[in-house]
Amino acid sequence: MPSTPGLTDRVDRIMGLWTTSWIVLLAVGIITWGLMIWAAVAYRRRRGQTGLPVQLRYHMPIEIFFTIVPVILVAGFFAFTARDQAIIEEPIEDPDYSVTAYGKRWAWDFVYEREGQDPVYYQGIQVQKEPDSGQLDASTLPTLYLPTNSSIEITLEARDVAHSFWIVEFLYKKDMLPGVTNRMYVETGDQEATLTGKCAELCGEYHSAMLFNVELVSPAEYDAYLESLEQQGNVGALDESLNPATGAGNIDPGRDEDVDTTNEDEGTE
Repeated sequence: MPSTPGLTDRVDRIMGLWTTSWIVLLAVGIITWGLMIWAAVAYRRRRGQTGLPVQLRYHMPIEIFFTIVPVILVAGFFAFTARDQAIIEEPIEDPDYSVTAYGKRWAWDFVYEREGQDPVYYQGIQVQKEPDSGQLDASTLPTLYLPTNSSIEITLEARDVAHSFWIVEFLYKKDMLPGVTNRMYVETGDQEATLTGKCAELCGEYHSAMLFNVELVSPAEYDAYLESLEQQGNVGALDESLNPATGAGNIDPGRDEDVDTTNEDEGTE
């Protein structure tokens, strides 16, 4: 699994579910492969034999066994998955921090709520390519900051088409749909790390470049980052008024004027 235990409370549960499922499935596979090999050896045509072996219409006990066992397996997988999903999706009352992520073709906006103060924001542009190699320039990737040892509510919004918010190491992704507000909740551990984020829903021509970084930092460093956004003048909420459907367009933080949304759709922002 592309994660480490203790990164979040959800990670341990998801890893446990997957590991147990694979153990059960491997055991079923070993039994099935063993029976297939045994049948091939035990009932092979022996030297001197001619014609077909004795044919059987059916074997009722085996037929019942082959029906009941898969039903039990599917029911078991469903029950444990439903249990863990219900726990993972359980809202956290009064989270320590709240962040809103906006997916847009083909970048990300992040709005950080602050208690008793106006929110601050980071507004991303589409990741650029290095002029010489044509590879994506990692320095232009949008970055989401999250604090360690904290409970966090992440509100998910889409500016234009359907996207999917995926932090790979969290082993968890969730849809971002136009006109629909989704939320995901997570409790981070004490590990500081740089994580990988991406859109997991095909959203257009430059979907593969809709990437972002996630910095898990201490609460003190997180607060310092929010202060740096305030010093840059990034204060206020980048709400739905910036959605292309409203005609307002998106704002490029590197310029003073609004960016034409047709450019953004063509991937030139």
